Amino acid sequence: MSRADRSTPGTFRPGTSVLHRASAGAKLLGLLVASAALLAFSGPVAVGVSVLVVAALYAAAGVGPGVAWEQVRPLRVVAPVLVVVQWLTLGPSAAVVLSTRLVALVALAGLVLVTTRTTAVLAAIERGLGPLRHVGVDVGRLALLLALAVRSVPVVTALSARVRDACRARGREHDVRAYAVPLVVGALRQADALGDALRARGFDD
Repeated sequence: MSRADRSTPGTFRPGTSVLHRASAGAKLLGLLVASAALLAFSGPVAVGVSVLVVAALYAAAGVGPGVAWEQVRPLRVVAPVLVVVQWLTLGPSAAVVLSTRLVALVALAGLVLVTTRTTAVLAAIERGLGPLRHVGVDVGRLALLLALAVRSVPVVTALSARVRDACRARGREHDVRAYAVPLVVGALRQADALGDALRARGFDD
């Protein structure tokens, strides 16, 4: 795995921790339950505890604080804007709670991806959607679609961050065209590469 791959949010990191050894289905179910619980929290104390729990899970996974930062780094531009907007509309307490909750949710999802191989995630989703076969749904294709959607978010986000850094290095961080054109071209290249890979595996119809 190259250095660039390791810095991409959601990239699997091999390990022997309890989280690495847990089944993909259990982790996805845990993510669903944890996300629902986190969304139900409305007080700063509860959200603060949830952040400590997420930090403890990363420590238990043994992936290091640098990996944790990689998962939430794409929010470094969006989060401050959300804080300001929420502060002005909902007040300081709600702004801190909502923004912190968003970061925790992204970190949780990232933890699942860095401790689970994509093939295992795909297989778990396919098993979970199994009952839909009885109503004529192509579960394999649907599971692949969901897995690709989940995996594409951090890839495109990382691409956006690289383009933004390149614009900043050239002193054109406020040039919309200098940012938008490379981003669109890069996203299209990613889509072409993905399409080629799918066609090679027989998913061309």
